[in-house]
Amino acid sequence: MFESKNGTAVKICGITRREDAFKAVELGVDALGFNTWKGTKRYLDVEAAGSWISEIPSSVVRVAVLVNSTPEDLERIVQLPFIDVIQLHGDEGEKEVAHAVKFGKPIIKAIRPKSISELQAVNKWPLKDILLDAFVDSFYGGTGASQSMEMITEFQRLFPNHSLWLAGGLTPENVGNKVEMINPTVVDVASGVEYEPGKKDAEKMAAFISAVKI
Repeated sequence: MFESKNGTAVKICGITRREDAFKAVELGVDALGFNTWKGTKRYLDVEAAGSWISEIPSSVVRVAVLVNSTPEDLERIVQLPFIDVIQLHGDEGEKEVAHAVKFGKPIIKAIRPKSISELQAVNKWPLKDILLDAFVDSFYGGTGASQSMEMITEFQRLFPNHSLWLAGGLTPENVGNKVEMINPTVVDVASGVEYEPGKKDAEKMAAFISAVKI
């Protein structure tokens, strides 16, 4: 999808409004995430929003974020023509990942390890794109909590050929430093560019993208 050697890409996640999506596109975002899990304040009915999601330029990757979805829900969403990529952001295991892979669209698997030993789960999945997020009990992303540098460094040591999608606690103020230190393939932000959950702040989005793409 993206190669970090060509510069870190920006994904803005938790998009719930058309105006936020197109403002992000105008500002130069590389990917947009739409959360299909009803347990989040950033939930979006992607099928109902399909008319405007379809209008997003093909240069921007459109990602449907799923959390512990049923096989039926996954099948319905993965086959939507305006969704380019599926992000599994829950507790999905080998069976669920294999089921998602068979549809042929790129898959991102998110992990929220509590300890370095839990990074070994990456070996179970036939995937290149791994999103590393901070663990917060009972929450699946969007918390603003940061991942430790020790965890990030160990991930890169263990999996040098994987694409690291870095999430958790990123803001316009700290993302430039994180990119310089870590050189992730993608930085993924939600709460760091919002004025309330699901509603993006145009100035924060601009500052975030600018900090990454200097």
